[in-house]
Amino acid sequence: MSVRAGSAARPNPQQPVGTPASVPVRQPRKAAFASFLGSLVEYYDFFIYGSAAALIFPTVFFPSESPATGTLAALATFGVGYIARPIGAVALGHYGDRIGRKRVLVFTLVLMGVSTFLIGCLPGFGSIGVAAPILLVVLRLMQGASAAGEQSGANSLTLEHSPEGSRAFYTSFTMSGTQAGQLIATLVFIPVAALPEGMLMTWGWRIPFLVSGILTIVALFVRRTMEETPVFREAERDNELVEIPVVELFKNYRLQMLRVIACSLFAVSGTIMTVFALAYGTGEAGLERQTLLWAGVIANIMQLFAIPLWAMLGDRIGRRPVYLAGIVGAIAAFFFYFEAMSIGSVPLIFAVSALFGAAASGVSGVGPTFFAEMFDTRVRFSGIAISTQIGFAFAGFAPSIGYALLGTGTHGWIPVAAFGSVCLLVAGLSAVTAPETGSVAITDLGKK
Repeated sequence: MSVRAGSAARPNPQQPVGTPASVPVRQPRKAAFASFLGSLVEYYDFFIYGSAAALIFPTVFFPSESPATGTLAALATFGVGYIARPIGAVALGHYGDRIGRKRVLVFTLVLMGVSTFLIGCLPGFGSIGVAAPILLVVLRLMQGASAAGEQSGANSLTLEHSPEGSRAFYTSFTMSGTQAGQLIATLVFIPVAALPEGMLMTWGWRIPFLVSGILTIVALFVRRTMEETPVFREAERDNELVEIPVVELFKNYRLQMLRVIACSLFAVSGTIMTVFALAYGTGEAGLERQTLLWAGVIANIMQLFAIPLWAMLGDRIGRRPVYLAGIVGAIAAFFFYFEAMSIGSVPLIFAVSALFGAAASGVSGVGPTFFAEMFDTRVRFSGIAISTQIGFAFAGFAPSIGYALLGTGTHGWIPVAAFGSVCLLVAGLSAVTAPETGSVAITDLGKK
């Protein structure tokens, strides 16, 4: 039977010749976009909590005769979200390696959106007493459980959809989404923080939390249309999936897990430079909220553009040198940033914020790929989730630890910067021991 010219079905340009139509194909751009949007929403939600914990919650949920006590209690609830992360990582990682990356990522998005929206609806301590901070902690735990699966799942999804030779570039959009979420969170908080104190502490602080509902709906629509990854479908088809991924991890991937846990201590730099610095700057250093919020905007804008550039470099020269360059730059930024705050130099604060953003982008640009490439398909979601969240849990309490270490006088911040630097050095030394995986085929990653 003849076929008219132009009536034949056009082949999928992303599908290799000879590949059956039923076999999933890679969707690198769509995967990167879906991961970017999902991470944006997740970390918008997660970081508006950090800003509120430093500026709002000591008054609304933890009123105390001592402002320092209220601040310490509020910062501790920020850390509580990180306690739920390792627990959520085990559960979500298990299902991500058993039923697929996409389904779990839809669940994490809904869980984060609901918990954040409900925080915006909570009455304060003055209305319901001790029940207010208890409910706040419960919702923060839900946020933490969601975040445990989001980044690791998005990294797995994007990596497994990426073409060889560009894995770091495409996977880096997960972290770009994280920075975009933090940037939007800060931009939303700037006009809110400028409200008169009475309005701010009653209804104004709720606006950023309620807005998250709109962002969640948009990201959920995009994520639901995403295909499962080809390598996961192939492992599923060939009955290669393991019954209990966490058992396989602890049996055959202990060294890789320890490496990623140590490397994840880099996250301490982020929580100290954002949450702790915001509390310290507006308290002991006597700086304006707006100044430090705008400094955060500068750092996030820098990271938003620098992350994919560092990732492309990581695809060319390897993951380790880029990661280590980021470590060195971030350590330097610690000391310059707190010195700038202690002397009240706004131009220097902005300049060092940009420096930190550029340096941290080295780690953020290659870290998602670097960690994911240490595990094979069967345990990748669980491996990244459990390992990173153990390291991130420590980072969650870094603001509280920093506040406890804070000395008196102009240079009371030095113990805090030293603490952060030690964490970064541990992360860097661990990265040195890891093999380079940029040139290894995705089907060979993590093989024993």
